[in-house]
Amino acid sequence: MSQRSLSTSRSLPIALLRAREKVMAPIRTMLADVGLTEQQWRVLRVLDEKGALEPTHIAEQACLLLPSLTRILQKLEEKHFILRKPDENDRRRQIVKISAKGTRLIEAHLDTSQKLMEEIRQNMGPERYDALLDLLNELSLDKDPKG
Repeated sequence: MSQRSLSTSRSLPIALLRAREKVMAPIRTMLADVGLTEQQWRVLRVLDEKGALEPTHIAEQACLLLPSLTRILQKLEEKHFILRKPDENDRRRQIVKISAKGTRLIEAHLDTSQKLMEEIRQNMGPERYDALLDLLNELSLDKDPKG
């Protein structure tokens, strides 16, 4: 088999996209019920976990481009899920934190989200699930893949 005719079933980018869709489909259903996008959910989860952050750090943690994050933050602020204020030390910078309403939203849906992931974990087997997470986290590290 030539390089040109490799099967898409052995393509890492395609396999990652397929796996992402398998994982995200039930999450999207949960989020649709509360009127959030998956990107908005990721931002809220990051803020809930990490605390108040600058937009640049939110974008990095939530795997978003900064221009997209700007629009997402605007929507989340309109829905009163986040609070924004100027940095006390540098008024040009902005600090974003999750609001009490945002925290309540996370708490109200975190069990459902965790149950969905636990179902995938049980279907795969806990060892394989943990190994997959370890491998994906290793792949995403900023280092030379050859070691």
